Amino acid sequence: GSIDHAALRRLIDWHVDQGSSGLVICGTTGECPTLNHEEHIHVIREAVKRVQGRIPVIAGAGSNSTEEAVFLSRCSEEAGADALLHVTGYYNKPTQSQIIEHFRVLDRAVKLPIIVYNIPSRTGQELSVDTISALAQLEHIVGVKDSTGNVARVTMERLRVRKPFSFLSGDDATCLGYVAHGGHGC
Repeated sequence: GSIDHAALRRLIDWHVDQGSSGLVICGTTGECPTLNHEEHIHVIREAVKRVQGRIPVIAGAGSNSTEEAVFLSRCSEEAGADALLHVTGYYNKPTQSQIIEHFRVLDRAVKLPIIVYNIPSRTGQELSVDTISALAQLEHIVGVKDSTGNVARVTMERLRVRKPFSFLSGDDATCLGYVAHGGHGC
């Protein structure tokens, strides 16, 4: 099909060779919006095969439909992904309580670690510090990728989250400030 397998292999090998600590496959800023479900899962499966356990593969499996997000999560888990990245409900503009319920369903549906993606410029809805704190209480929610541009948020979130949790900047331009405020990386 439309997947450039040689390019995928080169990209994966480059990240491993450069010392990347993980690889997001089918993230929303990359290829996933243009892939159908079959292609989406195929890319994840091929990435897992190529990585061969050298670094974790984090599969983008988010959707504004909870049912579709569960489907993509389960397929990613079956494909061998090590973790999941889930954007909040774009376009629908869910309330904070609806976002929490969406993630509760995902948390019960799979056993993989889940990283929540807070990107209000794309979803139309920012996750509040209270919501991040509530999500962190779920068993499989292990981190947040923050693309809010507010580097001080991580300090407030770290004060509220009481378990080991990864705080990651989703923007290269804010990474240094985000880490200075207590974040773990980008």
